[in-house]
Amino acid sequence: MASCFVVQGFGKKTDFTDGRVLDLDASYAIIKDAVTAAGLACIRADEIAHSGSIDVPMYQQLLHADLVIADLSTYNVNAAFELGVRYALRPRATIIVAEDGFKNPFDVGHLVIRRYKHLGEDIGVKEAKRFREELKQAIAAILARGETDSPVYTFLPGLIPPCAERGPGAPPVPFPAPLPVPFPAPLPVPFPAPLPEPLPLALPASLGATPADRPTAAAVPFTVDQAMAGTAGIDLPIVQRDGVVAPATLAAAATEGGAPGEPAAGPTAKARVEEAQAKMRCGDFVAARALWRELRAQRPNDSFVIQQLALATYKARQPTAEAALAEAKAILRVLQPESTNDPETLGLWGAIYKRQWDITRRIADLNESIAAYGRGFYLKQDYYNGINLAFLLELRALTAWRVGERDEGVTDSVLARRIRREVISYAEPLLARDYADEKRYWILATLCEAAAGLGDEAAAGRWAAAARALAMPDWMTQSTRLQIEKLLDMQAEVARLSAASAPRSEIAGSA
Repeated sequence: MASCFVVQGFGKKTDFTDGRVLDLDASYAIIKDAVTAAGLACIRADEIAHSGSIDVPMYQQLLHADLVIADLSTYNVNAAFELGVRYALRPRATIIVAEDGFKNPFDVGHLVIRRYKHLGEDIGVKEAKRFREELKQAIAAILARGETDSPVYTFLPGLIPPCAERGPGAPPVPFPAPLPVPFPAPLPVPFPAPLPEPLPLALPASLGATPADRPTAAAVPFTVDQAMAGTAGIDLPIVQRDGVVAPATLAAAATEGGAPGEPAAGPTAKARVEEAQAKMRCGDFVAARALWRELRAQRPNDSFVIQQLALATYKARQPTAEAALAEAKAILRVLQPESTNDPETLGLWGAIYKRQWDITRRIADLNESIAAYGRGFYLKQDYYNGINLAFLLELRALTAWRVGERDEGVTDSVLARRIRREVISYAEPLLARDYADEKRYWILATLCEAAAGLGDEAAAGRWAAAARALAMPDWMTQSTRLQIEKLLDMQAEVARLSAASAPRSEIAGSA
């Protein structure tokens, strides 16, 4: 069966040109559906079971795969590099895709890039259907035509594609000596008719799983602890034998290993991610932390893995809650939270210091949390960071009033009101998008909290009624209610302290 290698990051990645965070696993689920519908086996790097470096099987896939799809969303440098390698190795059967916000760099401005719209956490149902069908048709057409699409072979038409070794002990096909034709004159050498044989990948029957069969993630309100979206699709791991990539099932990969004398390949990175996410969804953060540690050993520079390890670490609360927070900070510091432009990292940094404030009551911890959420909000202009920031400003305002710092308290209360108005301006238009009910609920809950914090009872009631109409689980509605009650209690205490501290002339004037 023909094979397709997808060049793409995994998990949540940030587009630093605009601060948006995209879940690339949601993108991959649609790409994989399109590829399998077109009759090809599909694999991404995190689905490769391997011992040692991923580089060897990755380069083998770039050479041997019948089709390569490269997703350049979020300006992924690794994806761009691997796309360049593919263009150098094979003259045809390469597709570029990117999220709609991707801005073409000069060197790819003349290439065909197939676009899709991403909503951040997922892709709308209608858009998923449209892009899946478009990509399926493109795959069929490209494989049928067999036209050159590599700019390397287009602009240097005399190049001959390299050939790999054709079996154990077989000498490699020598690369042809340079022809004595000065550049830029075209080299009068035709393409060799045969390309390297396609990599045979066995397609398990379970690959036909429908989206409904896939695990879904549960959301958690107003925290960075939102359960990670499950990676869709079925593993097609491969192991290395005698320098040739061969098909294997997950069980075979874990038990057979690589060449004789090599250690077993073990589970794929994708399998570990899915297991870690499942542990986090059911609240087993200790087990999740162990799995994220294994993944970090494999992918030490992957920001998504580092973020999830930090999250699982402070949620595990071992050996103590305070020690876990200190360890999480040390893990996250690799991503330079003091200067980063990644809203996800900033959200985690803010959450860690908020929990540290809950333990220590040091105003420095609360200030650090507010600073992190504030930077994340102004970078991403999103309702999540914004609603957290407004809540923490109210908390700091109350803290200031309790120690008699009237001006500081007034300032933070005013800032909180301004941010809530901004949150509404960002969140309300999202209701027109094609979100699932669970996502829509959290948007409505955020709008309800923002309106309640502004004292707009009519708007709060309207959005609360819309949220209740979605019939979400009780724990979700209860969480929203408790959050709003706590906010209103803080505001009521600030009002009492403000009235008690007001000069007699102000009280008489207001009367």
